Amino acid sequence: MTAGLIALVGDAPHAWTMVNALRKRFGDFPVIVERGESADVFWERRRKKLGDGAVYSMKAAQLVAKVTRPLSRARLAELQAECDANPAPAHVRFDVDSLNDHDTILKIRALKPRAVFVASTGMLHKPLLEGCACPVVNYHSGINPAYRGINGGYFALANGEPEHFGVTLHLVDLGVDTGAVLATNQIPVAANDNMQTYMTLMAAKSQELVVETMAKVLNGDAAPLPPSTLPSNQYYAPTLSQYLSNGLWRGVW
Repeated sequence: MTAGLIALVGDAPHAWTMVNALRKRFGDFPVIVERGESADVFWERRRKKLGDGAVYSMKAAQLVAKVTRPLSRARLAELQAECDANPAPAHVRFDVDSLNDHDTILKIRALKPRAVFVASTGMLHKPLLEGCACPVVNYHSGINPAYRGINGGYFALANGEPEHFGVTLHLVDLGVDTGAVLATNQIPVAANDNMQTYMTLMAAKSQELVVETMAKVLNGDAAPLPPSTLPSNQYYAPTLSQYLSNGLWRGVW
């Protein structure tokens, strides 16, 4: 296996796309996969933070958005052809309930990484970051700091800012996508892209950015970009009213 590189990921297609792009460049390396929380636990956390009304409206928007899924099959197939989203093979993969568990932290310490790549995980806590003892780089589907949280690309388009549709690679700290930015890109959006394709589009068009950035991190050549002049905002899922108004008035679905 490649000395020094490990990945911490959730079981998501865009995470596997990046892992496989890195494996193509660097060879095999350990991949620790977080099973993560259930949907019920996720939504309960959102309910406590945002309230019942917001959560019910977000769930309704997701149901309505599914109407576009059959219309997106051709575009998804086109984008998926640019990605290898197959899960990593068993000999490099380690599945855990939580990346923040004590046993997981001990495993990471034993691997003695020089760089850690992160995609689609829950929040990483201080003991884990200290256990890594090296740069920890997160793949975020949005442009920081303006589009932290989730659905960053969707909200950039909904806000009339297609120039901010892209991904961010940033160092992980204890905030939500608040760490120093190492790299970003700008990704053109096609007329037939929508909520069903945005994540796959970002993954398909960001593989080279991820590989080159992690190469710099491994070589000790990565440096944070100058602080952004963009405002700092955190986004969640769109509510039903947001989804319908953005679709009808801006053509952003």
